[in-house]
Amino acid sequence: MSRSGMSPRTETPLLEVVDLAKHYRLPRESLLRPAPELHALQGVSFALQAGHSLGIVGESGSGKSTLARLVMALERPSAGRVTLLGRDLHALPAAELRAARRDFQMVFQDPFGSLDPRQRVDSIVAEPLPPMPAPERAQRVGEALDAVGLRAADIDKYPHEFSGGQRQRIAIARALITRPRLIVADEPVSALDVSVQAQMLNLLQDLRAQFGVTYLFISHDLAVVDHVCDEVAVMRDGRIVEHGPVERLFGQPEHPYTRALIAAAPHAGTLDRRRRQGRTASGRVAANPS
Repeated sequence: MSRSGMSPRTETPLLEVVDLAKHYRLPRESLLRPAPELHALQGVSFALQAGHSLGIVGESGSGKSTLARLVMALERPSAGRVTLLGRDLHALPAAELRAARRDFQMVFQDPFGSLDPRQRVDSIVAEPLPPMPAPERAQRVGEALDAVGLRAADIDKYPHEFSGGQRQRIAIARALITRPRLIVADEPVSALDVSVQAQMLNLLQDLRAQFGVTYLFISHDLAVVDHVCDEVAVMRDGRIVEHGPVERLFGQPEHPYTRALIAAAPHAGTLDRRRRQGRTASGRVAANPS
């Protein structure tokens, strides 16, 4: 069974990425030569079952954030496809893509930079919702805030009135309000201190259990991925070099680059100890995951 307590799935994946590539044309170095290309992603493929959590790890420049933007259909791929709930996102007309976005949302790294400082919490959280009657809108906002541990009285405040952890809770509430099937979390706890990181990781686990949300979790922190993900894919130079269950990949890595990442990580060699001691019996992250 997976960490989420579910048996392995055999049905159609919720998210499927097939031979995804992204090339960026760089400025010309010479009028006599064609402009060079940066191959940010090359032939990336994976499948993610509903209710599961896949961590994407790798060094800066490995292609993690480019992958997140393509999955979110914020950029178009040079080749390949991203299929969510059986729909090729990049083949959808603009109106259908806008409607489809209710099924997939994103949580960004910087909880302050991702929130409009001129808007109150009510407007920020309700932003992804389609037009609806005011009472229903207010109810949805209240439910989303309650789910992430914020109070209804917070709706009239501005982002600067909250701590970093509270601002990330607002960002998570905004992502959650459409009741998405998939949340892409791009380094969602890296800007927070260690104790607040643990709170956020526990919150994400609770939301997964409560709402059945599926996570694509981008992180450079192997210990964070170890705590919250069922599977992990290791990226290097725009490719996935190793992919498998967290326990196997961190416990017995096969690729030299994966072994190098683990050896270079803070507290190298302690991932197994984290797995044994870093959670309570309920599977929650301890107050200090280090």
